[in-house]
Amino acid sequence: MRTLSVFTDEVFLSGVNPLVHFQTLLTYAAVVLGLFLIPGPAVLLVLGRASTGGRRIGIATGLGIASGDLLHTLFATVGLSAILMTSALAFSIVKYAGVAYLVYLGIWAIIEKGSDLQIGTPRLAAAGPAYRQAVLAELLNPKTALFFLAFLPQFVDPAHGFVTLQLATLGLVFAIMSAGYTALIACVAGQFSRWLARHRRIGRWQGKVIGSIYLMLGVRLALQTR
Repeated sequence: MRTLSVFTDEVFLSGVNPLVHFQTLLTYAAVVLGLFLIPGPAVLLVLGRASTGGRRIGIATGLGIASGDLLHTLFATVGLSAILMTSALAFSIVKYAGVAYLVYLGIWAIIEKGSDLQIGTPRLAAAGPAYRQAVLAELLNPKTALFFLAFLPQFVDPAHGFVTLQLATLGLVFAIMSAGYTALIACVAGQFSRWLARHRRIGRWQGKVIGSIYLMLGVRLALQTR
């Protein structure tokens, strides 16, 4: 109890800058951008919507995905903050469990046999339904929920204070970058779709690239704690 009291006093009453350290934020943004640059399910969904329904539908779909990410951020922040209030050790356990999960995802993505990318042709929908469908699809994806629980804590420093705000900041940055990137994809859907049609083999190595990013993230944390 004494350790927990000292820890919470330091974290919540120390008066240190509650925002994420700028260097950490840059590293986080670089990792997120690296994940976005490899076409995944969200990008392919936006491409499919924009190709069949136009730019407005594609942007609405991207905003729906970003909104789903914001909800995942809310759930992860509430859950992880509750764990932090239990004990610093519990938060560390969750953090290292997240590292193990990311390493597992990385290894699995690298060894899994990829296939050519296929851009689907979703059923036509107005902007409103397209947005709601994208929110629901992202929100109900258990892999996304697990990813947020494993990913966000790797960039949180409890000693820096205000962990809840740090988690919320990281999630907000992720959602803003997601909305901006998918909006850009929707605006250039025609050109990007034609480029992917000529380079469908990108799907065969995208897992290896994403897997390497996950593994590097795990190594980064391992070196940081030594």
